[in-house]
Amino acid sequence: MPTRMTHCPYPYLSPSPVSASGRRTRLVALTLTAVLALAACGRKDPGEPSAAPPAAPMQAPASLGAMEKRSPAAEPASAEDAAPLQRFLAVRQELRAEVVPEQLADAWGKVRDLCGALQCELLSSSLLRETPQQPGEGQLEMRVLPADVDKLLGGLAGVASVVSHVTTAEDKTAEVIDVEARIRNRTEFRDSLRLMLGDTVTKRTMADLLEIQRTLSDTQAELDASATQRKLLAQQTGKQHIQIQFTPKRSLVRGGDSYNPMTRALREAGAVLAESVGTLITVVAAVLPWLVLVVLPVGWLLRWGWRRRRRSRTA
Repeated sequence: MPTRMTHCPYPYLSPSPVSASGRRTRLVALTLTAVLALAACGRKDPGEPSAAPPAAPMQAPASLGAMEKRSPAAEPASAEDAAPLQRFLAVRQELRAEVVPEQLADAWGKVRDLCGALQCELLSSSLLRETPQQPGEGQLEMRVLPADVDKLLGGLAGVASVVSHVTTAEDKTAEVIDVEARIRNRTEFRDSLRLMLGDTVTKRTMADLLEIQRTLSDTQAELDASATQRKLLAQQTGKQHIQIQFTPKRSLVRGGDSYNPMTRALREAGAVLAESVGTLITVVAAVLPWLVLVVLPVGWLLRWGWRRRRRSRTA
């Protein structure tokens, strides 16, 4: 509240003819009167209330929880803290697709070419064509951006029949957070070492400079290793690992004759005969060297000895 000052007009002094000494005395009296009047005007009115004392500084609340409850400005911060943590998942998909044996190589090539047209990284590929001794098969291993996974699987479904599809996910969130924190700490430490190394004001010995340089080199090596690990984690969590195995499709015949023992025996007779002939050939090939090198010479010697004995008896 502003202070109201009391109105104090100067007293009216009427001039009167006086002498020189009287004028000096009168001048001194006028000066004293003016000084007293000004002092009286500077006082406050006794009837007015005194001015309010200055406000005391604001005191902090007793607890942080009470301040958060009373202050609406703290609500956005708490809402931000309650936001869900970003998760980093390494997703892996394993598929097995069946194709007609004559179209296996063509289907394998189409899926591989489709990977090259998308945001896809081909890790490995193999193709084994069908032979009389073994069936054909193919395999593709790749990393695909999540936005292009559906396109790749759609192209696979157009050329083959997916008979098995397994999806697994590994949480890499803790590992990513740990690596990023290590990178930040090592970066700040490296920058501080560089400032110390470039400081020309502080006097340091050669041993101190060499120690700083050695620590800086070790810190930079750790920082490079952490950066490489972060890139590997980004590849694992930024793209999905997809592995596709191509196998030939086999038709299953379930007619009434397939369970008849006689029909099955007649169908298997040729295979059994061929197997028996093969076994016989194997036995002959194994016995023939013994027959030529051992049995025939021994038999010839026995026959020669028997004839000689017979001649001696006759004589």
